[in-house]
Amino acid sequence: MADKNELLPGTLDLMILRILSRGELHGWGITQRLAELSQSALQVDEGSLYPSLYRMEDKGWIEAEWRIRENNRRAKYYALTRSGRKQLEKEQEIWERMSAIITRVLATA
Repeated sequence: MADKNELLPGTLDLMILRILSRGELHGWGITQRLAELSQSALQVDEGSLYPSLYRMEDKGWIEAEWRIRENNRRAKYYALTRSGRKQLEKEQEIWERMSAIITRVLATA
């Protein structure tokens, strides 16, 4: 990922949880969806994506299952858990509150 588009700490988890709230995906699908939704502004590499996925899996926010993809290759599919949905709501509230505060400070400084 380029320095100019570096993610703030914690935002990758939030975006992955949001993407998985729409349905399960494999790792490559998650990176493609992030690139698509950001209009290619975010290019998340495997070195950032998979540690985030493993961390969220350890916390019980997502679960994973190996499957065969349409091209007959194995892929690990990730899905949001009930705990992950609650965490997504919490993280979204925090993000919205903090971004509103930052916007207010920048607008009035």
